[in-house]
Amino acid sequence: MPMVKLAVAFTLALNLGAFAAHVPAPRAAATAVNDPMLQAMKAELEREQAGLVLPGMQRPFFIEYRLDDIRTYEAIANYGALTREEEQHQRVVRVTVRIGSYDSDSSSSRGDGSLQLAPQDNDPAALRYALWTATDEAYKNALRAYSTKQATLKRFEQQRTEQDFAPAKAVTAIEPLVPLEIDRAEWKKRLIEASGLFLEQPGAAHIDYSTANVRGIAVNRFLVNTEGTVLRHGYAGYTDAISVGTQAPDGMRLSRDNGSTAAKASELESAAAFKKRVLDDLKSLEELRNAPVVSSEDYHGPVLFSGDASADVMNRLFVPNIEADRPELGTTARTQGAYTSSYRSRVLPEILSVTDDPTEKTFAGQTLLGSYTTDDEGVPAEAVDVVIHGKLTNYLIGRTPVRDFASSNGHGRAAPGQAAHARSAVITFKPTQAVPAAEMHARLLAMAREQGRDVYEVETLAGELAPRLLYLVHAKDGSKELVRGAVFDELDNRSLRSDIVAAGDDPFVAQTLGAVPQTTITPSLLFGDIGVKRATEEQQKLPYYPPPVVK
Repeated sequence: MPMVKLAVAFTLALNLGAFAAHVPAPRAAATAVNDPMLQAMKAELEREQAGLVLPGMQRPFFIEYRLDDIRTYEAIANYGALTREEEQHQRVVRVTVRIGSYDSDSSSSRGDGSLQLAPQDNDPAALRYALWTATDEAYKNALRAYSTKQATLKRFEQQRTEQDFAPAKAVTAIEPLVPLEIDRAEWKKRLIEASGLFLEQPGAAHIDYSTANVRGIAVNRFLVNTEGTVLRHGYAGYTDAISVGTQAPDGMRLSRDNGSTAAKASELESAAAFKKRVLDDLKSLEELRNAPVVSSEDYHGPVLFSGDASADVMNRLFVPNIEADRPELGTTARTQGAYTSSYRSRVLPEILSVTDDPTEKTFAGQTLLGSYTTDDEGVPAEAVDVVIHGKLTNYLIGRTPVRDFASSNGHGRAAPGQAAHARSAVITFKPTQAVPAAEMHARLLAMAREQGRDVYEVETLAGELAPRLLYLVHAKDGSKELVRGAVFDELDNRSLRSDIVAAGDDPFVAQTLGAVPQTTITPSLLFGDIGVKRATEEQQKLPYYPPPVVK
């Protein structure tokens, strides 16, 4: 059964503050005619399109208005007491003005346009004034940027052949407004209980912190542009989390941080499951505290990664490199990242294929965060076969073309208030010959006995792909021993290409609720040769005084 992985990034690229207001957005009929915000945006766009030009200067060939309505909620409990509850509501408009032509325009890799706070109520006049001031600033910025860009291009002998901006057909897609729906009273009760559970456990005296939180966000996005596109869509996401930490007797800092993430609050784990997660984390944290430090002898050999750990590896090493961000001016590379010259080359073993399909709404009954029907540039979503039998056959593309990819495949996505970039949606790693999960362990043990040494199995990762729950699997009897203080050595893109020898039949769903919501579905993976070594971090001193005794 697939599981949901907590991966909380919840950083709004605008620094919009803490999580916004729980003011339920009313559901509306799917038409632009009765939406006052879209009406105001269209009216101001038509006015600016007709008259926006400075004497002797170029007229814009493209203007886009985007309004992001952001509502967020957060509650935090520490040590069995509620310590923070915040609600916010904010609206921001981003205006994009492009000077030049689709072939060569004023844009840059950092994005273009201007930002303006927008009225929180549905006042069309106030919104139009915000759009007017933002458009004036965006137009002046575009004129300066275009002049600078054309001067810079003259310095380079070889020019790019792809367009700066790909044309797109006009789309009208009006979806229902997305509300922020969460039972705040129930969740505050759960958080208070969860953050205080450590007091009932044998290792309570060793706990340095115990925090539980729940977060929710709803973003409704309104977009119109001079190509005729009219778009209203949105998403909601929720996450609960528990974080407990301690120090080992030698001073090593240890923690357990996890939870669940979902597109609906009702799909977060139940109260009973959340409590069980906390108790399991406290138990494993105490086991970590008493676990031996990994051997000082460097290890290179088989390592079995759970689906949870595999998702972290792929999200760090693979996914960013198939999102086609155009390099800076003056370079001839196709994209940025490790796969800039890997088109039609092998980047994974032949046993793996990869598809990104934003139109996949559910998996095993679970709503997928990364799903959408139209991207944030008004382009209909498409399923893209990124890797076929290990060979890179495609990139994820927005409306900024790269060499060999002249048009968008519906993956232009934007953080609130920010420019759109090529980003993954629902990316699935599919084994061509899936191995039963139980057999994956048997294969690991067989490799251990064949090589005559103990091997490793990792359950969860943390931070910079550091193993958090790492087990030494003994070749003699197959027993597992928890160890701590390890880091991986040379876990990189070469490892993804050459060292994966088997993939399981146990897909794991990793939901990431960041500035752009994404879903990654991966099986467990068996690597044939990964380095494991002892970390060299200096350990910190233990507390001088014991914690208070709470009765």
